[in-house]
This record gives sequence, C-alpha cells and structure tokens, in this order.
Amino acid sequence: MSRIEDYAIIGDLHTAALVGKDGSIDWLCLPNFDSPACFAALLADPDAGRWRIAPDGAECCTHRQYRPDTLVLETEWKTDEGTVRIIDFMPPRDGVADVVRIVEGMSGSAKMRMDLAMRFDYGHIVPWVRRSRSGVHAVAGPDSAYLSTTVPVHGDHLRTVAEFTVEEGDRIPFVLTWAPSHLKRPREVDPEKVLRGTQEYWKEWSGRSRAMGPFRDEIQRSLITLKALTYMPTGGIVAAATTSLPEQIGGPRNWDYRYCWLRDATWTLQSLIAGGYTEEAAAWRSWLLRAVAGDPADLQIMYSLHGARRLTETELDWLPGYENSAPVRMGNAAAGQFQLDVWGEVLDGLALTRNALVGDGDEAWDVQTAIMEQLEKIWQEPDNGLWEMRGPRRHFTHSKVMAWAAADRMVKGVRNAGLPGPADRWEDVRDRIHADVMKHGFDTERNTFVQSYGSKELDASLLLIPRVGFLPHNHPRVLGTIDAIQRELTHDGFVLRYRPEASDDGLPGKEGIFVACSFWMVEALIGAGRQREAEKLFRRLLDLRNDLGLFSEEWDPDAKRQLGNTPQAFSHFALITTAMQLHHGDAHGSDAPVEGDGSGKKR
Repeated sequence: MSRIEDYAIIGDLHTAALVGKDGSIDWLCLPNFDSPACFAALLADPDAGRWRIAPDGAECCTHRQYRPDTLVLETEWKTDEGTVRIIDFMPPRDGVADVVRIVEGMSGSAKMRMDLAMRFDYGHIVPWVRRSRSGVHAVAGPDSAYLSTTVPVHGDHLRTVAEFTVEEGDRIPFVLTWAPSHLKRPREVDPEKVLRGTQEYWKEWSGRSRAMGPFRDEIQRSLITLKALTYMPTGGIVAAATTSLPEQIGGPRNWDYRYCWLRDATWTLQSLIAGGYTEEAAAWRSWLLRAVAGDPADLQIMYSLHGARRLTETELDWLPGYENSAPVRMGNAAAGQFQLDVWGEVLDGLALTRNALVGDGDEAWDVQTAIMEQLEKIWQEPDNGLWEMRGPRRHFTHSKVMAWAAADRMVKGVRNAGLPGPADRWEDVRDRIHADVMKHGFDTERNTFVQSYGSKELDASLLLIPRVGFLPHNHPRVLGTIDAIQRELTHDGFVLRYRPEASDDGLPGKEGIFVACSFWMVEALIGAGRQREAEKLFRRLLDLRNDLGLFSEEWDPDAKRQLGNTPQAFSHFALITTAMQLHHGDAHGSDAPVEGDGSGKKR
C-alpha cells in the first residue's frame, strides 16, 4: 500500500481524487467530497476500487510534478524502452464530473496497462458493466459512470482492462465521467480542449495571488490546495479530502474530515484573504450565514457542504482501514460537541471578511449580534475544546481566549465601524473574560498558561494567545509559555498539540505531530524576536511536505512519514500565514492589536 505522502490531489471544486506514485487513483468520492467513494483502495486494497494506468510491470514513477500554478498533475516513468508521461486532472465542473487521464509518449515506446475497478458505496457495490461505443458504461443504483478511450478495453475478473503500446508523440486519452443513473449519457468532452481550459482556469486563478517573497512557490501551492478543498456551489470548505486516514498506524483515531468545520474554514479564509482571494471570502460568508441560520444556541462546530447539520457517525465494517487502521468512519459525532472557541473564530472571521470586502450587509451583522448575545450566556460553561476531546468537558484556556476574541471583535465593530450594538456591555464581558483567563488559566509557579483551568498540562493552542491579540507577543506570560512548550511539549523539535496520555481525551492510542502547531510556534518565535530560530523551524517543517508540496494532518517523527487525512487544510493555511509573516510581518488578516497592555485595548 502507498504511503500517505505518495498521493497527489486533483479536483474539480466539487470533489477530489488522490493519485499515487504508482499511477493509481485510490480515492475518489462522487459526485461530491462527502459522497460515497467509488475508488476506496486507499482504505482497503484494489478490490475496493481503483483506476491505475502505468507501464506494464512498473511500480513507482520516476518523477512527478504539477504544472506551475495549476492542479494539473504530470507523472513520468522512464523504462528500458522509453519514457511515458500521464497527465491527470479534473476540469472545473460545468455539469457532471470528469476525470481525464492523457497518456503521452515522450521517447521510445512503452507497453502500458490500464486497470479500472469501479466499486460504488465505498467498495461495497460492484456495478453492472457493459460495452459502449467508446469504452464501457457502469451502473449501480443512483450511480452511473462512463469510460471513454481510443484503445480497446475488455473485462477481466470484474475489472475493465486495456493493454496498449504508446510511442513517442502519441497522446492516448482516457475520460471517466460520472452522472446520475436515471439521466441520459452526458456529453463527451474533448480531452485536449478541457486540458487547455483547466490549465487556463488555474493559471488565471493563481495570477490573482498576492503571494511573494522567498516562499512564494510554497505559499501558492498551499493556496491552490486550499482552493481545491472548496465546494464551489456553496462556498463551503472541507477540512480534508479523505476520511479515516489514521493519526497512529493501526490505531483507532480515524475521523471523517470531508465536512466544513467553522474553525478550519475561518482560518482557511484568513489565508485566502491574505493571498488576495476576496471572492472566496464572500462565498464563505454566504455559506456561513445560511448554515448557522436559526437559533444561535444551536450553532454547531461543523456542517455539511450544503449546510446540513446531521452528520451521524457510522462505521464501515467491510473496509479494514488504511494499513489495517480501523474503524473506517463516515460522518463525525464531534458535530454534536460544544466547542466554545468556535464562537470566537466565527466572529473573528466575519470581522475579517467585513474588513476585506466593501459593504458588509446588515444580515451578517445581525447574525453576529445574535451569536454574541448567546455567547454572553455561555462563555463560563466548560466545553470539549479545540481538539474535540471526547473526555469530560472542562474550562479550556484557549476556548476562553477565543470567547474574549469574539467580544473584542464585536466591540470594534461598534467603536470602529459604527455598527449598532451595546459596546459598553460587550466591553465589560470582554474584560471579565480576560481577567478570568489571567487568573485561572495561568500557572504562576511554572510561568506558563495551561491547557485548562486547574490543570498542569500544556497545549499548543496556547501559542495563539498573542495571535488573536489577547496579550502582546513580548508579554512575559507569552514568553514563558513559549519556553514551557518548547521544554515540555515537543518531540524531535516539533510541537505536540497536547499529550493524549495525560489529557484524558477519552480515546485510546497515541497520535503524531499535528503539523499546524509547529507553524504556530514559528509565529510565536517571530513575535518574540527570535527570527533565526523561527526560520530554522520553518524550513524543517517544509521538509515534511511530500514531493509535490502537500501536507497531511500529522507527522510521525520516528517513522518519518505523514499521518492523518490529506491534504489537510489546517496544515496548509498555517504554512501560508507563517510564510507571509516571515516575509513581511503580520499576515493573519486579523484586526487584533499586536501590542498593548494585555487588556486588548490599544495604547
């Protein structure tokens, strides 16, 4: 089985496919990110569905790359007889979903094999396949798929296969098109035409970027990856393209990330705005206002792509899981958790969007006001925290800090933007939260903030305290927290998000290094004036990406491999904001002060 870092992503802004170094598409959900997979070999074996094209008998490719500033993937093999390239992409969708693969002869000749095993409903259903005028047509229940190609194909043990030779100069297309089974066959695309259109789309999108400086290419690849995780019809942003890739090989910490976390989407939004992409900000705001419509007391931490709230967690027991890491899950029970910090992230994100866009409507402010009024009632309650712990609720320091940030942004909306609201009352709430955190969330003996009130444990989220403006970067308590985390919460120089064995998170097993947390440390070090140390850690983090510049959620510092769902928005937006800060100062997009007396009031 391929390692997690062996996968590339291609997508059409509705869904995404993972393509391995061996030329196999091992994961694809159709028609949307959160639909059942038709290729699920990633979580089992080839019998669960995959689509491989490669030189006959070859395994890992020789080289691969994205075409600059695009999501068009090129994979090359050099064989004894010749060199062949496969161009993989998904055209931005205009109706139905297409996966296009063009086999290009570069030199000499190469014997090729195409092996297509479609398995709908996460590998559970083998479709009925029959020949069509240009390939095959597969159908099962609501799903229908058409393979079109110029080479002969035939059936072999419930697979569709082809053996062919590609010569120098040849370009042999394969197009897989999905459509609802009750509709007529959709139009066939011209592979070369849609290749040009797809490349032009991504080139134009990348051309609007404000990324610059020594890390411009790294920033832009991460921006493209975040764009690939957006669902164009609604503006929602998924946390990752996959489900159930493990945080520990063989362990049970396997979750479905194909949904829209308010927190993740808000931080992704900050990165996109910093990169110059305000259209995405407007679309996200529209999605958010629809998703959270109703009683603010019912605010969830995550929603579906379309804003649905019921995300029932189910185990798919016929799939053994990636490298036998079970269970495989669909849905996410964390949707029902109470996570106080999300309220702050949402109000911070809406404030950021208001500052980035001209003419923020009354509807957005009305929603913010309703959320703030609910927050006034609940900020003193314990919650499940940023990391969705399934153990007992507690008073997480980060959660309280984000409640402070919520009140702070609302006060500024009234004081600075002239919006209506009880600024004096909200200012009082803000100050009371600040005093509460300073009194109960800090360990005076060790000179560090702690994970939760009364606890001795540390948490990487404490590094965000200066980022949101709760305290200035050079405040003694911030500096003490940085030192404590470096001393007690790192492995191989990288920051753990917390210690599972000591934090009572309600789950067995361990996890790897959560990549974003070390980027937070880089930002904290920059704020503390430790630039050289920050740059050294940042460059080490860049080395954790795969050969295409992609991060998953976590890193195993002992086995030296990626862990968790991929590609992970959390990791990529952290790279973007950190790289921009290294280049030209604060790039958070937040309106928080960077210096002050610790009360949140500017001097």
